[in-house]
Amino acid sequence: MAKLVGVFNTAHTPFCFMPPENWDVVRSARPIRQDVYRDNLDESKAKSARIISAFDQLKARLTEARPHVIVIFGDDQMECFDFNNFPSFAVYVGEEFEGAHSTPEALAHDAFDSVGVAREGAAGAAAATVAAATPINAGPARARIKGHPGLATAILLGLMERGFDPAFCMDMPKPEEGVGHAFMRPAESLTDLHTPIVPILLNCYYAPQVTGMRSYQMGRAIREAIEAYLDDLRVAVLGSGGLWHTPGANGAWLDEDFDRKSLEYMQKGDIKGMAEHFDAYTPPAGDTSQPPSTRGKDQTGMPQLGGPVGGTRETCNWIAASAVADGKPATLIDYVPVYASPIGCGFAYWPEV
Repeated sequence: MAKLVGVFNTAHTPFCFMPPENWDVVRSARPIRQDVYRDNLDESKAKSARIISAFDQLKARLTEARPHVIVIFGDDQMECFDFNNFPSFAVYVGEEFEGAHSTPEALAHDAFDSVGVAREGAAGAAAATVAAATPINAGPARARIKGHPGLATAILLGLMERGFDPAFCMDMPKPEEGVGHAFMRPAESLTDLHTPIVPILLNCYYAPQVTGMRSYQMGRAIREAIEAYLDDLRVAVLGSGGLWHTPGANGAWLDEDFDRKSLEYMQKGDIKGMAEHFDAYTPPAGDTSQPPSTRGKDQTGMPQLGGPVGGTRETCNWIAASAVADGKPATLIDYVPVYASPIGCGFAYWPEV
């Protein structure tokens, strides 16, 4: 029988890997609300050191768990799907997959893909400044990772038996893109790239998105499916992304109170409460960082259900993974508010699952 050996949650923002000397350069290119605190260089260096330490601790815990396979909950930002067909949930059941190789050097450059404003004027100047200061590693542009078709298929069928109807992928929907950074960054940060991974893709960005409660229900169902798998397999589960962030949004800010309340539920092991807290959120009056969706190349124009908009909905990846350990308290390694993004960078694991 398969055995669940660990549950983990991690941020995956480029700021986790970017030299802190460049944080303020990126901030200057973003339309962040004026009252958001601005870290000085020493503060940015201290926060960067905390992030590096959190990754080291999380990697050590994952290594100690000795998983044979890792299930990762992550969002798709049109790497695999687009508005021709965008499923709420999808399970990758293929033999292997590829994604962009995310060396720390490349991630520093890639950060400008998420600036969220045109690469002109201040944004273009900021991009040029960091690009000139950050040498590109000459390593391979792509990384190839093994999947685990047996467990992935068991999860797919287990979800269907439990009232879900997920999509599935036997091959990369867009081979030229591969899977997105929600999967590649934790894989490269926390593993040796030899451990097989089962990607579970959630629609966190494009209205109408999955809700916190549905993510919670799915995580619970996936635990049952893992424990019903007959092979002798050690399985770890990981939630990738978040927490609060609205990169590139006009008047972006960081709601630390919202994040900390989510983390309190997680630390108590009350993941249903975490999901309810997420879905009950409504933007404050006058908050320009979370406008209604309007039809565009990366917006559907359709309404969404409750909860924050934008990147903050990556918290649903955390909720899904956390639900696998529902009822057991999590250990929070650190929560680092990075105002230059702005984003709440969180790192957590479960001592018992």
